[in-house]
Amino acid sequence: MTWRALAGGARLVQYRSKTLNEELHREQARSLAHLCRRFDVPLLINDHIDLALEVGADGVHLGREDAPISQARLKLGHEKIIGISCYNELESAIEAECNGADYVAFGAFFNSVTKTDTVPASIDLLRQGNLEIRIPIVAIGGINSDNALELISAGADAVAVSNALFGARDIRSEAAKFSGLFKRQSFHPSLSRTSQ
Repeated sequence: MTWRALAGGARLVQYRSKTLNEELHREQARSLAHLCRRFDVPLLINDHIDLALEVGADGVHLGREDAPISQARLKLGHEKIIGISCYNELESAIEAECNGADYVAFGAFFNSVTKTDTVPASIDLLRQGNLEIRIPIVAIGGINSDNALELISAGADAVAVSNALFGARDIRSEAAKFSGLFKRQSFHPSLSRTSQ
């Protein structure tokens, strides 16, 4: 499934698995790392810094319960990407930027099928975030090809999608549809933000 998303233009892959056993987790992460390298697309590992290092991922995405940015940076170095979930908290995003995060994620903007324990975020948060922080902003939560443009117009540099993409009949076409919503050719958090 992931190769179809990459063939359709997905610009970053985040591997998130909360339920698999450790060996299967490693096996899937290795497989994704290999696939993402073939497409020259960054792979981020959710929560697991050591797994990211082990499989040669491009970085990690960390949440509230995970290691602090300083610890992740110490282990990963300055070349790897560190993204931080900031939920609906602008102050957390400002702090994350000050602490060296490469991007922040806000959400959930809409009801999510894949993650039901979310906190709601307002679209105004994206607008305010654009005024206050300089690193890229990712919007998450219940995003589909019908509501993504509203978030991009409000200032999201990227959108994180799961069910809308992998639940589609044609994953490649759906990925191309999402990709076509953005003006720039690639999303890489170390690049300067561009206005949409």
